Amino acid sequence: MKRLLALFAGLALIVQGCVKAPPPPLPSLKASPHYVLGRPYNSGTTWFYPAESFSLDETGIASVQDDQTGLTADGELRDPTALTGAMQTIQLPAIVDLTNLENGRQITLRVNDRGPASPGRIIALSARAALFLQIPPGGAARVRVQVDDVLSHRLVDQLGGGPRLDIATAPKAAITAETLPAPGSAAKGTTRMIGGAAPEEAQAKVPDRMPEAIRMTYASPGQLYLRCGSFGRFTYANVVAAKLSGLGADVVRSREGRDTVFTVQIGPFATIAQADRALAEALRDGVIDARITIE
Repeated sequence: MKRLLALFAGLALIVQGCVKAPPPPLPSLKASPHYVLGRPYNSGTTWFYPAESFSLDETGIASVQDDQTGLTADGELRDPTALTGAMQTIQLPAIVDLTNLENGRQITLRVNDRGPASPGRIIALSARAALFLQIPPGGAARVRVQVDDVLSHRLVDQLGGGPRLDIATAPKAAITAETLPAPGSAAKGTTRMIGGAAPEEAQAKVPDRMPEAIRMTYASPGQLYLRCGSFGRFTYANVVAAKLSGLGADVVRSREGRDTVFTVQIGPFATIAQADRALAEALRDGVIDARITIE
């Protein structure tokens, strides 16, 4: 019996030596949200140049993010259950109104990360944001992105750093009406607010998680085009158009204030896939600022 017990004990030691101890738990990540712009960076195929834009209003193609863990570019915890998104160059964080032009559904979300890597996509959405806009996982949709100037500036002020917009974010003065007592009366007058907003209401804190509210507008999918740069002189635009002649590039003339602008444009395209192929070819031809738009 003693020999048998010793044999079992020896086998137990051998098994323990073969089984590796479980790895120690990973340290929990601590969020530290902060304002960030960042330096130019390369996504692997394209260089992006971050710049502040509190009046951005652009159209393009949205993609859906894979579920990711870790911290965002501005130090927040990645959360696929929140209404968030990633953009390539805008200041972080920012509050934007996002409209799915294909069905008219609109939400407000918080842009807190860099991405998407593809230059053919204007924004990458969390799974929750995509669900609200009815964009399937792995899918894409034509969207319009509009920065909320006031909320974005207010958010920057909350976090510290970045530009301040004291005038735009200042509370509007309340308008009051006062009822005076009759002459010789001991009664007190009354004062009531008939307009404006209280300072605490005008300066309400921007929440960490945007409210899950859907607004409906008219669907306006428009047409897909590829813009390959805008120039102040036709000669420069024509050089780029000639480089892209195989794609059927045209030079479109327009007015911006007192200036005449010449834009190299290709399209329209029937599908997003066609626009993607044209974009890839334009990038191979050295037109680094080509992008997909909807008109």
